[in-house]
Amino acid sequence: MTLFAATSFRRFRRRKAVRPNERSAIAKSTQSDLSRLVRTADRVVRKTFEVEMQSFSKLHARYLVEKENRRELDWDRIKSPNDKQVIPYDYLPQVSGSAALSKLAVLKVNGGLGTSMGINGAKSALEVKDGMTFLDLIVQQVEHLNTTHKVHIPLILMTSFNTHDDTLRIIKKYVSQDISITTFNQSRYPRIWKETLQPCPKHASDDKKHWYPPGHGDLYESLVHTGLLDRLLAEGKEYLFVSNSDNLGAIVDQRILQHMVDTSAEFLMEVTDKTKADVKGGTLIEYDGPMRLLEIAQVPPDHVDDFKSGSVHLFPSLIIPQLIMCKVRKFKIFNTNNLWIDLKALKRVMNGGGMELDIIVNPKLTDDGQAVIQLETAAGAAIKHFKNAHGINVPRSRFLPVKSCSDFLLIRSNIYSLQNGHLYMSESRMFNSVPVIKLGDHFKKISDFQSRFKKIPNIIDLDHLTVTGDVHFGRGVTLRGTVIVVANEGQRIDIPDGCVLENRLVSGNLNMTVRLIGLRALNPSMLMILLLQEL
Repeated sequence: MTLFAATSFRRFRRRKAVRPNERSAIAKSTQSDLSRLVRTADRVVRKTFEVEMQSFSKLHARYLVEKENRRELDWDRIKSPNDKQVIPYDYLPQVSGSAALSKLAVLKVNGGLGTSMGINGAKSALEVKDGMTFLDLIVQQVEHLNTTHKVHIPLILMTSFNTHDDTLRIIKKYVSQDISITTFNQSRYPRIWKETLQPCPKHASDDKKHWYPPGHGDLYESLVHTGLLDRLLAEGKEYLFVSNSDNLGAIVDQRILQHMVDTSAEFLMEVTDKTKADVKGGTLIEYDGPMRLLEIAQVPPDHVDDFKSGSVHLFPSLIIPQLIMCKVRKFKIFNTNNLWIDLKALKRVMNGGGMELDIIVNPKLTDDGQAVIQLETAAGAAIKHFKNAHGINVPRSRFLPVKSCSDFLLIRSNIYSLQNGHLYMSESRMFNSVPVIKLGDHFKKISDFQSRFKKIPNIIDLDHLTVTGDVHFGRGVTLRGTVIVVANEGQRIDIPDGCVLENRLVSGNLNMTVRLIGLRALNPSMLMILLLQEL
């Protein structure tokens, strides 16, 4: 199979095109600005900074060309991947040996701050289960593999300028454990002004608000520029498992690794079935032959609803024959960002000119309301550059991200237990699916979440939970079936210690510290109507 041509998709928003003479002027001015930025950098880091600015310059130049050409995606030519392009996980053979593990390295994308959850510092330092942080669990997982199989799998943490110092401080506590941990800082790119498309910073040391980490697609160039790719190859490592540090389901899977070895696949992407909760996840598509990744930021506005389409979640305890599953037209799966990469193939691709990954234009507003743009790339977009690259449709258990306090409640609950850093669903749960949890804005920040739960409720038999408004949960609360709690604006609801709510709607202004009042038991039809309104 030959390497696929790097035909790009774009973030399609109705923006004014750039004329050729205007593009030339912007490009020339940008080059001048970037050269000036490099001269302002400290001599100790100037060479590294110059390499980053050269990479940004190429990305910016591509963006201007694409903005000028205004290519558009022909929606009708998009096809779902065929059976050879996405293979069900169940088709993979069982593995008896562990030889392939000796050639594996594990990389975690660890650049996130978790600001949407009110976290100060590296998100991976948040305690998520039994007093353990994301990093604690990751280290346990890799250490267990090394000890059990008598191998040496190194752990690599790709940080950003936002998380690098925090990460270096945190990993000091692992020095006595049976694991080698390496950190490297991904690139730092300048934001550009939306109106002028020129870099925002005037000096290399300008405030962080003028800079950004350019997405996990920067992984490949950063591996090369830091020398880490060559080092891994020199150590005999041939395969790299990449995943986000906040995805607690992303553990090393020997069946996937052995499949990669047996099929000589140079790149594997783990995908999983799409639900209503996954409206923003990127997906694999076939477009004029090659398979590639399509992110929501690249979807034309008129087709965003098509991209978000998914099946209505039918709750196991509410069997309603009248409801029919909505049919997904094209986008049945989405990218988990669990990626498996052949390091020798990556070396070949990067030596052959590198990758022109699809540009994702991410508009932002500064704290003082000024419009800026971040030019980003996604790691999964590299799939088109590798031979025999394909997807593996994995169980949902391999995608357990913590992006919100709703996810946080699920992970902290008795739905999951821990063993060697791995989350296992409790055998006490009747269904294989996890409950749908939707916590309102009062629970958005971790500090708010912690103040509103005296103790995490028992949700082993929960199907769906929606909570909005000023609601507080006592100790020993049990939630079963479908529970909806709605506190009116300016009012408060307290769920008392030891309370059991099963298929209940709690609404209004209720002080329930003495006895339960204002509760309505709902029949399945009424519950489903309410849930459909919520969804």
